[in-house]
Amino acid sequence: PGCTAEVCAFRDSYAAFQDAGATVIGVSADTPESHRGFADRHRLPFVLLSDADGAVQALYGVEKSFGVFRARVTFIIDRSGVVRHTFSSQLNIDRHILDALSVVKMLQAEADSGAAASA
Repeated sequence: PGCTAEVCAFRDSYAAFQDAGATVIGVSADTPESHRGFADRHRLPFVLLSDADGAVQALYGVEKSFGVFRARVTFIIDRSGVVRHTFSSQLNIDRHILDALSVVKMLQAEADSGAAASA
């Protein structure tokens, strides 16, 4: 239920992320087939990446909660591939969205001011 609520919150805020120049990608250990059904059922406008072996999550240091489930983590990665912000919480779903959108907007403002300065 928590993952579904979170992914739906990202869906509901998707236009705001797009307006700020962000790309949203969800990652979980579920299969591609499961993702297709889930994305269709919840009308998700963004990609869900299947990480069945946990390789992507391990690369980003996502720990297991209670030794069983992968933690719920949001990463903001800039256009250069640098992780600019990490937020991890199993319970505070709204903060993932608020923090992520705030950081994305800040990065977009930095990019816009840098472009204006070089013009």
